[in-house]
Amino acid sequence: MRILHLLTYYRPWISGLTIYVERLARGLAAAGHDVTVLTSRYDPALPLRETMDGVHVVRVPVALRVSKGVVMPTYGATLRSLLPTCDVAHLHLPQFDGAGIALNARLRHTPTLLTIHGDIRLPESPANRIVQRVIDTMNRIAAHNVDRVVSYTDDFAQHSAFLQRYRRKLAIVPPPIEMPVPQQADVDAFRQKWNIGEGPIIGMAARLATEKGVEILARALELVVQQTPHARVLFVGPYQNVIGEDQYAARIHALIAEIASRHGKCWDFVGPLQGPELAAFFAACDVHVLPSLNSTESFGLVQVESMLCGTPVICSDLPGVRVAPQVTGMGEVTPIGDVAALAEAILRVCADRSRYVKSRAEIESHFSTARTVHTYEKLYGELIAAKKS
Repeated sequence: MRILHLLTYYRPWISGLTIYVERLARGLAAAGHDVTVLTSRYDPALPLRETMDGVHVVRVPVALRVSKGVVMPTYGATLRSLLPTCDVAHLHLPQFDGAGIALNARLRHTPTLLTIHGDIRLPESPANRIVQRVIDTMNRIAAHNVDRVVSYTDDFAQHSAFLQRYRRKLAIVPPPIEMPVPQQADVDAFRQKWNIGEGPIIGMAARLATEKGVEILARALELVVQQTPHARVLFVGPYQNVIGEDQYAARIHALIAEIASRHGKCWDFVGPLQGPELAAFFAACDVHVLPSLNSTESFGLVQVESMLCGTPVICSDLPGVRVAPQVTGMGEVTPIGDVAALAEAILRVCADRSRYVKSRAEIESHFSTARTVHTYEKLYGELIAAKKS
């Protein structure tokens, strides 16, 4: 099959969405399919075209930014040149261009599906209210004009007003999860590099972004260190120059500095990690926390990655996000934005960690890239056959 993936940001940009599409595209290419990704050239230093892990990447220049969205004047022409070369188009929301993509694909009778990776929820302001209405309208146009709509979990779909409109064309496909087995030498090296001593070590892997609820973990940490003075957070992921998050980052850094003034240094920003280093980070943690605040987060791939490295998780009680610990039993779920409940859960999990840990094989029985690739192959094939009949 010739498969075209369409999304605003792709690697080397780091987010759950880009990692999801990278794993899926790479897995499809390894299975013998011809895979192309059409995305933005969000960084002018990136090449317009390249091949990454067998995946053809086509980037369109960015003329203007609107919040985290981008305006690409030549996107439509590039899309129309690629659609005739594919058997199926796979659109990934959220993105501003979704409506135009879906309409173009429908006009060409190209089998098309979209995966919803989460909602867009802009900060409250008069201007953002207008932009939010435009985004919601574009998303509805996109979903109306594709053949199938995909959600990671039925839990997220049941609680999404957007997805409830399209139940008749909805498919559930678990996300692609992969993580190398942590090697003890790598874990020891990571612990030495970051001077990890008594702990407990609380991990968080994410972008420094408003919806991630970083301030909830920071305030919970202050409660935790009152009972376990050596507790410490290691934050892995982009934390500098994250597009659209400058003001939020400034608030978080000020909050962490304030906590450090009272309790000493108990938070480190590690930066982005991948591969064996990321596995070593997860394995070095006593618990991993995902305190997300809204439906922008629909699952949290990092939760399962942590589990695959033997580390239990704590997450917010958000539809979709709570599925991984509920299905596996390898963690706890706390009320959204509840600082005290998060602190109590951290102390509880760290005090009796072995009660939560499950085997790697058990986690992989629920989530894996191979399973996701196989499910999408079947879905693509059904859509292509339906168009031909």
